Amino acid sequence: MDVNGTVAEGFEPVRTAFVRNFEALGERGAAVVVYRHGRRVVDLWAGTRDVDGTEPWQRDTAQIVRSATKGVAAAVALMLAERAELDLDAPVGRYWPEFKAHGKDGVLVRQVLNHRAGLPVLDHPLTPAEALDPRRGPTALVAQAPVWEPGTAHGYHPLTYGWLLDELVRRVTGRGTGEWIASDIAAPLGLAGELWLGLPDSVAATGRVGRAGRLAAAPEPTGGLRVRAKRSVTEAYDDPDSLTRRAFAAITPFPDQNDPAYRASALPATNGIATADGLARFYAALVGEVDGVRLFGPATLAAARAEESSGPDRVLVVNTRFGLGYMLHGAASPLLAPTSFGHPGRGGPLGFADPESGIAFGYVTNGYRKTVTADPRAQALVAAVRAALKG
Repeated sequence: MDVNGTVAEGFEPVRTAFVRNFEALGERGAAVVVYRHGRRVVDLWAGTRDVDGTEPWQRDTAQIVRSATKGVAAAVALMLAERAELDLDAPVGRYWPEFKAHGKDGVLVRQVLNHRAGLPVLDHPLTPAEALDPRRGPTALVAQAPVWEPGTAHGYHPLTYGWLLDELVRRVTGRGTGEWIASDIAAPLGLAGELWLGLPDSVAATGRVGRAGRLAAAPEPTGGLRVRAKRSVTEAYDDPDSLTRRAFAAITPFPDQNDPAYRASALPATNGIATADGLARFYAALVGEVDGVRLFGPATLAAARAEESSGPDRVLVVNTRFGLGYMLHGAASPLLAPTSFGHPGRGGPLGFADPESGIAFGYVTNGYRKTVTADPRAQALVAAVRAALKG
C-alpha cells in the first residue's frame, strides 16, 4: 500500500494503523493528521480522491465531514459567548423572538449546544431543496413543539442542531455560520483553503485534482474491527415512528452529498468540508496556540468540555456524553482519553482534541459507513495515537 506523508519519531503506530485500514477495513481514500502541542506530528494520505475514481488523493484533498461539522460550528457560539455577544444562559427567544412559539420560550442557548432543547425532529420534514434555503429550517423550527420538556433529558439533534445554531448566529452577528467560520476561524488559522461551510466554486470543480472528492458508501471490510449495533439501536433505526428515525429524517430524502448545490450551501450540522489538516489544526487551536493563534481562552475551553449531558440518549438509544456542542470521551464516542472532546461524522470522519496530552486529531475519508459515532477505521487510528503516547 502506497502511503504519502510523514510521521514524527514515536508516531509510527499511526502509519501502521492507517495502512491496515486500507488492507483490512475497506478504506478507499483517506487522510489523517495529528498535532501535538501545536506541532504537526502525523500527516498521512493515500488512496483515491473519489471513492469510485482513480485520481490519487493529494495532501490538500478535502471531503464532507458530515456531523464533524458540529464541532466547528459549536466554536462559533462559544467564541461569540467569550466576546460577550451571546449569553449561553439566555433564552433562545431573546435573540430570536419568533422561536418562543409552541412552548419553546424556556429553551436556553446552552440547551441547543448540549442537545437538551427537545427539538431533534420536524413533524413536517424538509425536502432537499427546502433544506438548502437558510430560512426554511428556522421557520420549520418556529412551528415545531418540543418532543420532551426542554432541559429534562438529552437526545442528539442530528439535523435540527444546524438550523438552531445558524439562526442564533445570524440574529447576533447578521452573518451565517459559514461566513463567520471563514472570517474568524479559517482565515486566522491559514485554513481558507482547507476548511469550509459552504464550498466555493473554485474548490468544487470536480476536474481539479486534489480538492473536494466524491463521497459514497465504503465497501465492507474484509477483516478486523467491526461494529455490531445493539438490538435496541437497530430497532430504533428500523421504526419509522421512533425519535431516532424521525430525527435523521428531518430532511427527506437526504440530499445527494456530491451535489454541487448541497456542497455550496451551509448546513452547520452536516455539510462542512475539510482536509484532515484543516480539522486537526482547528482543534489544535482550541487547546493551545498554533503559529500564534488560539481560538479559545482557558475559561471557554473548560466550558466546552465540561459535561452538560450524560446517560441514555433519547435519539441515539445509547449512553452519550456532551459538553457545549462537543461529544465527550465515552462508550459511544471513544476519543483518546477521558479529557478529550470533539465530534465524529456519521460513518467515518472525526476531529477532536485532548488538552492534557496536547493532541489534536483530524481524519477524513471518502467512504462512509452506517456507524454514527465509533467508526472502526477512525478508532484504529485513535488507538494507534494512544499507543504512540504510551510508547
